[in-house]
Amino acid sequence: MAQRLSRLLQRSPKTTILSCFSDSKALIQHPLHHTNSPDVKNLTFSSSRPNICFSRSYISEMRKSAFEGNILRLLRNEVQYELERSPPVQPVQDYDGFTVDERPGEQWIRLNRKFGENEEIKVEVTMFDGAVPVKKKGGVDTDDNVELHITMIVDIFKGDGNSVLEFVCSAWSNSIEIQRVFVRGHDRMMGQPYTGPGFKDLDDSLQDSLYDYLETRGINDELAGFLHAYIRNKDKSEFIRWMGNVQDFIGPK
Repeated sequence: MAQRLSRLLQRSPKTTILSCFSDSKALIQHPLHHTNSPDVKNLTFSSSRPNICFSRSYISEMRKSAFEGNILRLLRNEVQYELERSPPVQPVQDYDGFTVDERPGEQWIRLNRKFGENEEIKVEVTMFDGAVPVKKKGGVDTDDNVELHITMIVDIFKGDGNSVLEFVCSAWSNSIEIQRVFVRGHDRMMGQPYTGPGFKDLDDSLQDSLYDYLETRGINDELAGFLHAYIRNKDKSEFIRWMGNVQDFIGPK
C-alpha cells in the first residue's frame, strides 16, 4: 500500500499540471476564442477548473503530510518502546587499564592502554558481525539460541619503531580466538603484507605462547565478556540514535 501511495504522490502533481494545461490549450483553440467573434464579448469564463487544480494539489500535499506523519508516529513509538523496555546505560570509559572510546554513531569502538615502559596497545572492536547456532540440551535450535561474534584487531606498538605486531581475533562471549598474527608497517595502506599461515596451522606450543603474550597485556577471555556486554549496550544506543536521526530528517523543518 505504501508503494502505491508513493507512486500516486509522484504522479499527482504532474497529472494536475497537465490537466490544467490541456484545458487551457483547448480553450485557446476553441472556435469561440476569436477576436472577431461577437460572442467573445459576452463570454464568461468559468473559474471551476483552476479551483479543481488547486484542490488536487492540496489533496496531494495532505496525503504526503499524512504519510510522513505516520512514519514519525511509528518512529516515536519504537523509540519509546526501546527506552521503556531496556534503556541503554551510560557506557564506561575505562576497563582493566584500557581507556574506551565509544565512537558514537560508528560501528566500532577503540580501546587503548600502555604496557611496560615502551609499549602501546590499541584494540579496535567491531559491533556484532556474525553468529553461530548453539544447541540447547535436547538438540533443539531456536532463533535466540545463538553465539554472537565480534571481530577484534589488536595492534602492539613498541617505542619509536616503524613496525606493528597485529593480531586478528574473534571475540566470543567468553573467549578470544586468534586468527592471524603478522608484522606490518604503521600505515595499513602501504602495500599488502604477508599475513603468515592460519593461526591453527602453527605448532601448538607456539600457539599457547602467543595466547600468553596477549593475556599478559590484558587481552583475555574476561575482556571478551566485557566487550560483548559493551557492544550489546552500544547496539541499542545506536539503534535509538538512528531512529532519532531519521525522525529529525523526515520531520518538519
